Amino acid sequence: MKHLLSTKDLSRDQAIHILDVTEDMAATQQREVKKLPTLRGKTVVNLFFEDSTRTRISFEAAAKRLSADVISFAAKGSSVSKGESLQDTAQTLEAIGADVIVVRHPVSGAPELLARSGWIDASVLNAGDGTHEHPTQALLDAFTLRRRIHGDASRGKGLDGVRVLVVGDILHSRVARSNVWLLSTLGAEVTLVGPPTLMPFGIDAWPVDTSFDLDDALASKPDAVMMLRVQSERMNAAYFPSAREYSTLWGLSAARFGALPETTVVMHPGPMNRGFEIASVAADSPQSTVLEQVSAGVSTRMAALYLTATGADL
Repeated sequence: MKHLLSTKDLSRDQAIHILDVTEDMAATQQREVKKLPTLRGKTVVNLFFEDSTRTRISFEAAAKRLSADVISFAAKGSSVSKGESLQDTAQTLEAIGADVIVVRHPVSGAPELLARSGWIDASVLNAGDGTHEHPTQALLDAFTLRRRIHGDASRGKGLDGVRVLVVGDILHSRVARSNVWLLSTLGAEVTLVGPPTLMPFGIDAWPVDTSFDLDDALASKPDAVMMLRVQSERMNAAYFPSAREYSTLWGLSAARFGALPETTVVMHPGPMNRGFEIASVAADSPQSTVLEQVSAGVSTRMAALYLTATGADL
């Protein structure tokens, strides 16, 4: 696998293989010595044109756990802020020996442009591009959910028949898009829930059901509920009347959480707005996988780096 740009590109067998490699990586992180020599001599560059905490830190930790040399590059304060192009920046990084470039960019399609342009020979991993995709987030979400559903017998399995609600700002969420493609490929039944104004154009062609009524969707007793953050920084217009109305209609309140079966998994990719899209009682409950998702991020990104940096077959 040369690049990881989109979950839409993955077959079921490829997706399961990545999750199984993630299981292997997660097992190594239970040891006293967590570092592996797998990518010794390789250089991984984190090229982030957008602010990030979880994604950048987990990619950095993943690369270091695999013994790679790591360069973290923030666009702010660099030549990018002086007008340097993506092409020149990437070619500069490759000239200093980058084997893998992890890209987070506000423009949808930027990582794919980098990978397909012929400008560089390095592998490219998409760490989030505009409102397009965030493949490693979807992989860690699927990994976490698969473990909750199948436990120790997860290896080799998909998510066939697992019913997942993805709730909130679907329109601006690259996490939602990546999860739609991946979860559907793995056999899950996905329903997107939110205000009509926050549903993307063309959603009728997606392999999902849609609902504008959270209470009605929750009444179906889903196996998992994934709450999304409202991305106000990407909004240049009013998509709902008020924060209070949004929270009342589409937030996972304490009352809604209390009505869920104890087996329903509660997920959130973070960062969370407690009391707005999710109540603290839900976020902190044993049903919540929020911290498990953060932990799984390192193992998932170790798997992604290993598979791309070594060119291992899927």
